[in-house]
Amino acid sequence: MTVDILAFGAHADDVELAASGTLMRAAAGGARTGVITLTRGEMGTRGTPELRAREFDEAAEAMGLAHHEMLSLPDGRLAPTEEARQLIVREIREHRPRIVLLPYPEDRHPDHPAASKIIQDAAFLAGLRKLETGQEPHRPAELIYYMPSWEFEPSFIVDISDYIERKSAVLKAYASQVYHPEQAGAWEPTFIASEHFMKLLFARMAHYGRLIGKAYGEPFWIRSKIEISDLLAAFGGRTY
Repeated sequence: MTVDILAFGAHADDVELAASGTLMRAAAGGARTGVITLTRGEMGTRGTPELRAREFDEAAEAMGLAHHEMLSLPDGRLAPTEEARQLIVREIREHRPRIVLLPYPEDRHPDHPAASKIIQDAAFLAGLRKLETGQEPHRPAELIYYMPSWEFEPSFIVDISDYIERKSAVLKAYASQVYHPEQAGAWEPTFIASEHFMKLLFARMAHYGRLIGKAYGEPFWIRSKIEISDLLAAFGGRTY
């Protein structure tokens, strides 16, 4: 199944926390979207791989994804090995995305920069005709990095104001991972599962929204520069 935008995360909920509003906005505009998580989250403090897989399915349905898939690379031990790169090469060639979303290459959780490196390498290798996988070569047009924990100066910000309620519903699908008042004592406490973390997350989205004159935004970074061919189309509707 081919998609237009394919987002990769080290764990189920990585993409949803950072970029689900953008994916839902793209899907509403007619894009086919997908999410692939590299691990099953077996090293997580809360939940089990089976439970996290069910939560991943529920979140995917809430986001209206055309495709979602959970791979089985080792959680907590991700590394840019030949095996890992080859696995992602096959996924990119199978789904043939025009755009790939991936974690920013620096972050507090070691799996996030490792996943970023694996995906970045695989996106290039997937375009090499002499790399045999039994599939046609394919290289995405752009790699776009989302913000897991550590902040960066964004290349651009996507307005997700119209999707903030749906994003809240998507995050609630991860009942074992994020804050739920009714389940406060059911699991061992973690920062991500705290009420404080959720307040910080929404405050961050409000901050980036404010920078573009909107209520909520999701920030992204790219290595290349963006071409603007029509100044009026790009900037003529803005007010200062």
